[in-house]
Amino acid sequence: MYHVNVSRLNGRIVEAGMTKESLADKIGLARSTFFRRLKSNSLRICDVHGICEALNLSAAEACDIFLSQ
Repeated sequence: MYHVNVSRLNGRIVEAGMTKESLADKIGLARSTFFRRLKSNSLRICDVHGICEALNLSAAEACDIFLSQ
């Protein structure tokens, strides 16, 4: 399971000119599922890959967001 740095993720979403809702749509998740997984830190690896692709995250950015302590 991943510990998501939600504030950094939110920042990158805004920088990309997106909303959480539009990101959920883009990665193919129901909005309610996306919010639930994000809130409970239960994102799946396919969710993380989709987010990285949608937001064009570098490997370092992805590690900083999804593997934070």
